[in-house]
Amino acid sequence: MSDEVTAWLARSVLPLTRLTAGAPTDDLRPLKDVLGGVRIVGMGEATHGTREFFQLKHRLLEFLVTELGFSVLAMEASASAGEAVDAYVRRGTGDGAEVLAGLGFWTWRTQEVLALLEWMRAYNRGRPKDEQVGFVGIDPQQCGASLAAIDAFLRGAAPDRAAGMHEVLGVLAKAYPGSRPDPQRRLAHEAEDLLKLLHELGPEAADVLRHARILAQAADLVTRERRHTDPGQTVFAARDRHMADNLGRVLDDPSAKVALWAHNGHITKSRHDGAVPALGQHLSERYGDAYYALGLLFGAGSFRARRLWPGPWTRGPSAAVVTHRLGPARSTTLEARLAAAHPGDHLVNLRGAATDAPQAVHAWLDTRHRTRSFGAGAPLWTYRFNTISVTPADEYDGLAYIASASGSRPLPAPATGQ
Repeated sequence: MSDEVTAWLARSVLPLTRLTAGAPTDDLRPLKDVLGGVRIVGMGEATHGTREFFQLKHRLLEFLVTELGFSVLAMEASASAGEAVDAYVRRGTGDGAEVLAGLGFWTWRTQEVLALLEWMRAYNRGRPKDEQVGFVGIDPQQCGASLAAIDAFLRGAAPDRAAGMHEVLGVLAKAYPGSRPDPQRRLAHEAEDLLKLLHELGPEAADVLRHARILAQAADLVTRERRHTDPGQTVFAARDRHMADNLGRVLDDPSAKVALWAHNGHITKSRHDGAVPALGQHLSERYGDAYYALGLLFGAGSFRARRLWPGPWTRGPSAAVVTHRLGPARSTTLEARLAAAHPGDHLVNLRGAATDAPQAVHAWLDTRHRTRSFGAGAPLWTYRFNTISVTPADEYDGLAYIASASGSRPLPAPATGQ
């Protein structure tokens, strides 16, 4: 490792005194200058199952809301079911654990995310709506609530269309992206025709148009291929593009300031792993410096993920969620470089920070490095070697390093669901 790079990183470190919310924010105060003029802070994570990542994002949200006037938490979660979560944090409608389960992702059904929702609810209590912090899901997956909302509307406004809608589009409630590849895209065309019908019905359909857009996006994902000669045509690229569009509708309100919760691979300002145009790339192109991408990395410890092939287990959403353990990152990784600069939990701002830095620092920031990356699943046995390639200067405005990680803590599973 270059001593110049390590020394520069050490000087740039913002040590974190703690990861949990509810504490003084003196250690985060320097971020006020860094985030001046920023409307979207992308809060990433190297895994979808790390307790400390979730805790830090809770703390960052608290800081962004109370110190910088942020007004929305947008999450890589069901856009369809997000309304129920928003109703809970704003008005206390329903049960927190139930609306969290309704998002349809086991990754968020944890004690840490529930604690975040409870904080939002407590913060909003007694405040007028324009001073509250809201919640939106931006992922078209898990769109059962949208199907139900459109069905209820059609039964009154166009009953002849209601039955047919469910017969054709009902599969979208549980179908996964790429699960029904179809070059003819018949399902997608049906969803687009439904959206057109609702537009034609005029103002009376205004409340369900958002749900129809979600169904059109979901149908697009379900019918796309997972592999394509053009990575931009894959289901993965389409998903990130749809999430960017959904977030863009939130940002159409000029007063909105959004904390975005998603995987590092989504919040990156470049192509994920050098191939798929990412959500953060769309945001960076559309909003420029008003978007700030913060990647979250860890040193050693454990995380939760579904166990996937290789191994004699079912692949996909029914695979068991287990705890995976990792030792310190290899010396050539991005994590190891951050640990060498400061072994404890810390943040490093990369945006504009290298203006007067030595040439070695510029070269390091512009070079590709390996870093750990896990989604909702991880291959048993071989997961220890799972890394992707990133270029810090191109992909992130800042990095957070958590020295010791542990698995997220699951809530009791609902009787049905994912």
